[in-house]
Amino acid sequence: MGKVTGFMEIERIEEGYKPVKERLKNYDEFVIALDDKQAGAQAARCMDCGTPFCNNGCPVNNIIPDFNELVYQGDWKNAIDVLHSTNNFPEFTGRICPAPCEAACVVNVNGDAVGIKSIEHAIIDKAWSEGWVVAKPAKHKTGKKVAVVGSGPAGMAAAQQLARVGHDVTLFEKNDRIGGLLRYGIPDFKMEKSHIDRRAKQLEAEGVTIRTSVMVGELPKDSKVTNWAKDTITPAQLQKDFDAVLLTGGSEQSRDLPAPGRDLAGIHFAMEFLPQQNKVNAGDKLKEQLRADGKHVVVIGGGDTGSDCVGTSTRHGALGVVQFEVMPMPPEQENKPLVWPYWPLKMRTSSSHDESTEKGLLKREFAISTKEYVGENGKVTGVKTVRVEWKDGKMVEVAGTEEIIKADLVLLAMGFVNPVATILEGFGVEKDARGNAKATTEFTGGYATNVPKVFAAGDIRRGQSLVVWAIREGRQAARSVDEFLMGASDLPR
Repeated sequence: MGKVTGFMEIERIEEGYKPVKERLKNYDEFVIALDDKQAGAQAARCMDCGTPFCNNGCPVNNIIPDFNELVYQGDWKNAIDVLHSTNNFPEFTGRICPAPCEAACVVNVNGDAVGIKSIEHAIIDKAWSEGWVVAKPAKHKTGKKVAVVGSGPAGMAAAQQLARVGHDVTLFEKNDRIGGLLRYGIPDFKMEKSHIDRRAKQLEAEGVTIRTSVMVGELPKDSKVTNWAKDTITPAQLQKDFDAVLLTGGSEQSRDLPAPGRDLAGIHFAMEFLPQQNKVNAGDKLKEQLRADGKHVVVIGGGDTGSDCVGTSTRHGALGVVQFEVMPMPPEQENKPLVWPYWPLKMRTSSSHDESTEKGLLKREFAISTKEYVGENGKVTGVKTVRVEWKDGKMVEVAGTEEIIKADLVLLAMGFVNPVATILEGFGVEKDARGNAKATTEFTGGYATNVPKVFAAGDIRRGQSLVVWAIREGRQAARSVDEFLMGASDLPR
């Protein structure tokens, strides 16, 4: 694959970034993608390893050595065909996937992994610019009707696959635009929403009916989940009107931290904060946007969502940002002989961390726990914390380490625990121990729930996960639905 000695002769090149001062002025993407020559050189680093662990490291099983070879040879048209054969939306994964494929790369055993994600990014961007991404409507209709509930990457992938084999697909979304957390969770500076809009037009050209602002079932009255629905439809009506129903909603119930003082004003879930900025970026007018201007911000949670809160707060003009992580600081470099080809535990610093650090705003705290929210006149003014240690798998407080960290805005970014319960209850879908839809991933009959003709895939089934896992499950569920409706399926799994 590529150049036989390429991985020894050519160094890995990372995608570039625009200067911090420039990118903090707006919410635009700031990654500088590889040009054709750079991408070809990076593809040349893909070695003839014999067993490409990257294929299995990638949840959608991208045929990575093949498209690397095609890019190295300058055959970009066939490269996008190979990439699209396993991944409906490479522009999503090429921007926001953490690239488990690179962790599994054989070159990564004792060197720097092949830049698979940057090559994927280059392929799809070139494909769009050259006009190679076109609608592929079905040649024949089956007469079968499928409802897909939830328009995140799982729902979009499933809808596209089902439409392409001739089913009449209706994609339902409770919010005013499709995309799920891609639309209202991922900041625009990581992925501009024009990428979703282009795919929405493609879906419609392929025969998918998109219905936004429609809530299937009801949300709990005390739910903090984003919902701009104007209309509702009952699960019973969907079951009556459609031959199959595929649930692909997200795992949107945010994990709470109910310490004393939780009812103080100024404490919010990240998913109350981030979607509002995305709506403003889209041109919407909000009466009272939740902002970090001139505030001391505490972000509780050290993952990607917490990082997104850091980047957005910096752009708002926060006075300072402190990010908490209850786990100890991980090592700067993973123990490759121990963890390869699996996803490694190591210190990860995002572009948002770099921005805030360069501005002198960010302080990252590890092995720290929240004991209490402190406030005055009903508003949060600080967070009382304590240092912790982990002994025999248990968290133990370190005596004498309590302190109060100033905070005018506290953002809870500790992940998501399960889907909105009433949606599953409305369909009568059985849940697993974590509150997700219970459905297996068997090759035959996979993704079927206990309710006849109702299927579930993506985060609503597996729990909070990556966009690439959502695409995988959407594709696989589409095959199962097609098989259920037609008795057999030619869709890839």
